[in-house]
Parts: sequence; C-alpha cells; structure tokens
Amino acid sequence: MDDYEKFKKDVFALTQIDLNAYKEKQMKRRIDSLILKNGIKNYNDYVAALKRDKNLFEEFVNYLTINVSEFFRNPEQWEILNKEILPELYAKSKNLKIWSAACSTGDEPYTIVMTLSRHQPLSSIKVLATDIDKQVIEKAKAGLYNEKSIKAVPEEFKQKYFTKVNEYTYKISDEIKRCVEYKNHNLLKDPYPTDMDLIVCRNVLIYFTEEAKNDIYKKFNASLRKGGYLFTGSTEQIIQSQSLNFEAAKSFFYKKF
Repeated sequence: MDDYEKFKKDVFALTQIDLNAYKEKQMKRRIDSLILKNGIKNYNDYVAALKRDKNLFEEFVNYLTINVSEFFRNPEQWEILNKEILPELYAKSKNLKIWSAACSTGDEPYTIVMTLSRHQPLSSIKVLATDIDKQVIEKAKAGLYNEKSIKAVPEEFKQKYFTKVNEYTYKISDEIKRCVEYKNHNLLKDPYPTDMDLIVCRNVLIYFTEEAKNDIYKKFNASLRKGGYLFTGSTEQIIQSQSLNFEAAKSFFYKKF
C-alpha cells in the first residue's frame, strides 16, 4: 500500500485524529492489518468505505484509539494514590477537581471514584472523564464489564458496587456511575480543563511521538493547579520532567511546582 501521507490527511478531515502525532511504524502496521482484514485493496478505497459505512467507521476509530483498560490496573500504584497522594491533596481542599483523560471504557474513572470513596462520601464525588472515541464513552456509561476487567477490584468494592448480570458480565452500580461526567475530547486539539488537582492519564501516551507527548505534558501541566498531580501509566516515565515544570514525586506521580 502507498500514499500513506494522503491517507493521514483524509483521516484528519474525517475524524480530527492527527496520525502524524502517533509513532508511524506502529500505527501504519495496525491500520494496514485492519484494511486487509476488511478485504479492501488500498487507502483510497478504505477512505471511501469509511465515508459510506457507519459500522466500518466506528470500528476504525475504536481500533485507532487502542482501548485496553481494566479496573485497578497496577494495584500498588492505586495504593500510593490512596495512602499518600490523596491525603496530601485533601489537606488543601475537600472538593478535588479530578480528570480521567483518555478514559476508554470507564474502568479508570470508576476506579478513581472507588478510591476517593475511602476518603469522602460518593454523594460529594465528581470526576470528569474524557475520550476521543464516542463509542467507548457509550460503553463506559453502560457500565458492563467482564470478569477479566474487574479481577483486581478489591473484594469489598466487588461486593458493594458490582452486580452479576450473567455468567460473563458484571454491571457497576448507578451510584458509582453518577459520580462521573463523560465528555468527548481530543488530547491533540481540544482545550483542556483548568484548575485540576489530579489528572489521571495512563498507558495512552506511549503511542504518541516524543513531540506530541511533550506537547500534551505541557498542556497537562497548564491544566493543573500548583501542587497538583499527574498520574501516568507503568510504561510511561517523563524524562527530564523538570523541564516540563513537573517534579517526579513518586513512581508514576508527577507534581506541578
């Protein structure tokens, strides 16, 4: 397949997703395999198919945005949040502003809510959750998960906040869902919320180029209050974080100074 440059422009016009910001070899390989899977010959034919077929278009956006998530992923990091980061933030304010960026199917924002519930009643918790993919936001709102997704959820929360729907599916409670506000958001082009105390963005930026990553980290920093934290994934470390106005406070926690 050729003319990937033209394809990138066509995709941006269709989706507002800038493929130039993603690591090219990795992304091109993923897209090529998807095109072949659908029995399409080239990029031009694929773009034409995306324009006329809603299901194909949704499959493409979903595939492109790499939605892999689970509750309490890397539990030891959530313990650091619970026992060290949150007490520090609560000492300054009882009404924390928290953003789950690139939230995927809701596992992460609901994990945040459950963690916050150790410190304050659910009725006073509000988490902003955003993603570029409208389809996964709908899945997040539905709140249905398989056993693998919830395997790391502490037993007390499983008992309290999940109902078994059938042999394979669990539904998260409405009282947890009510604590999360979902919005569609593109990290590369949309305005960022302001005065956040905590931003959680995990295992997302590994797919971006260094230039795009640095740009997003700068925007995250501007989005945080002084003393606020960015919580990253276990595969993401901010090299030279001080140049981006972050202090590496704990592993995977970066504090704005």
